Amino acid sequence: MRILTVVIASLLSATVSAAESQGEYIARISDCVACHTAEGGAAMAGGKKFPTPVGDIFSTNITPDKTHGIGNYSYDDFEKAVRKGIAKDGHPLYPAMPYPSYAKLSDEDVQALYRYFMHDVAPSAVANKENNIPWLLSPRWPLHLWNWLFTDASATPSASHTTEGSADLVKRGAYLVEGPGHCGSCHTPRGIAMQEKAYTRDDDVYLSGAMIDGWYAPSLRGTDLSEQALTSLLLTGKSKHAAVSGSMAEVVSQSTQYLTDEDAKAIAQYLLSLKGAKTEPTRAAAKTVAWSNSPDAGKVIYNRYCSTCHGLEGKGTDDNAPSLVNNPLIMVDDPTPLYRVISQGAETPTTRGNVSFKMPAYGGMLKESEMRDVINYVRKSWGEGNGEVTQEELAGLKKASH
Repeated sequence: MRILTVVIASLLSATVSAAESQGEYIARISDCVACHTAEGGAAMAGGKKFPTPVGDIFSTNITPDKTHGIGNYSYDDFEKAVRKGIAKDGHPLYPAMPYPSYAKLSDEDVQALYRYFMHDVAPSAVANKENNIPWLLSPRWPLHLWNWLFTDASATPSASHTTEGSADLVKRGAYLVEGPGHCGSCHTPRGIAMQEKAYTRDDDVYLSGAMIDGWYAPSLRGTDLSEQALTSLLLTGKSKHAAVSGSMAEVVSQSTQYLTDEDAKAIAQYLLSLKGAKTEPTRAAAKTVAWSNSPDAGKVIYNRYCSTCHGLEGKGTDDNAPSLVNNPLIMVDDPTPLYRVISQGAETPTTRGNVSFKMPAYGGMLKESEMRDVINYVRKSWGEGNGEVTQEELAGLKKASH
């Protein structure tokens, strides 16, 4: 009898441990850890700043601390906050938290998250920071209207597991992308009220590319990348001919690198299943450009500073510097992402077993006229009809990026 009791206790302990492990996994790939942990702060204690059109919002403490965190949340309170964006006291959360996507989380995953936060996260008595929003825009009641207009209260949580077969793997990928991964938060265009224009693949605008915080999140529909390249970008931030930069580097380092190989493959297959869909253009339409400054003036600068890594023909170096040919940051109309990479530099994330690749910042090295010339040379060479960036436009990009 005593042996049986020990065996049962061991099984129960293993079950709880597995549930907490599942909860930690979902917390990682859903960006809970990344968004609710400030640099140098305690895990999940909040305080990370998010600039928004209405002001700066700070993530909240979601540790099980009963005073400043969510230690007093019942499962129903937690589920309502995660899926509907409503806090325990009834006030609506800002949609900087992607609860319209989390509405698709399965019951099993939400329950695992709750157990993980309540039992496996250390409580932290860190008070929440006040949001820096002008008082005229600070009332939260309009968010109830926003939720009514732009979220689907009847969203049915998706299945969170796969069995066998590619069709089921695509289904798992859809769950990860549309639900916990909330990829549409960056890769889907937003409307006038800052709402995502679509939340599922049923609408062709979903994942069709968008500008966010001065970076371009490229269209994920009709991608020419292979399954291997997509999984490598998710897990390491780079592939043989491509690399992530800007906001996506943080997503990889804090979230997608923790995907299992099978889940990374599922996401890749789901994205590849969107191949035939109608997409928004990621590049300028070919046009005749009247150049006031010859873009070839930037060729000498490019050859001196850029060609060592990216090559004279812009094809990059395998598994190191990305190709500039068919590079979304160059083909998109808006020159801001290209300017930011050249002026501020870029670095692929350091992930498990992989070192980062760093491109130096040339903003303090090149004159403004040289910066303009190299940008125009790159856009003319590999931007498929993108127009000239003038000195006045460059000054505007510089001001907006600082």
